[in-house]
Amino acid sequence: AIRLAVPDERLWAFLLGGWFLLGFAYSMAVTPTGRLLRRSANPEDRPTLFAAQFALSHACWLIAYPLAGWLGAGAGQAAAFAGMAAIAACGTVLGGSIWPRHDPEEVPHGHEDLAPDHPHLRDAHRPNAPGHSFVIDDLHAQWPRVP
Repeated sequence: AIRLAVPDERLWAFLLGGWFLLGFAYSMAVTPTGRLLRRSANPEDRPTLFAAQFALSHACWLIAYPLAGWLGAGAGQAAAFAGMAAIAACGTVLGGSIWPRHDPEEVPHGHEDLAPDHPHLRDAHRPNAPGHSFVIDDLHAQWPRVP
């Protein structure tokens, strides 16, 4: 007869607590990503931007999951954990170093190449208009330098 080992209640509590913490940590990473993407694009460009982010994140998983398995099988679970932690730390340091410390949503900028009656100037830059959120689009090919 096959006997199934049933873990005791302490193990279940430990597993549920771990899953909760992992879910919380994942949401802390994913929620800001979505907010950043929404802030960085006009509504009509967002589906393409979200699709590109989805593809990029899954390409990273395509590399990281086999790497973690290879490290775990070849060098042990501690080495796999250390390798994945090192990759995460490198990403954190890189992101912290290239992201501007001062990142306002509204960036003063000019459009000397547009006609004075262009809709962008008329709608977004009229006197006393509410703030103009800066996003990368056809009129803003790169982020301006912020003093």
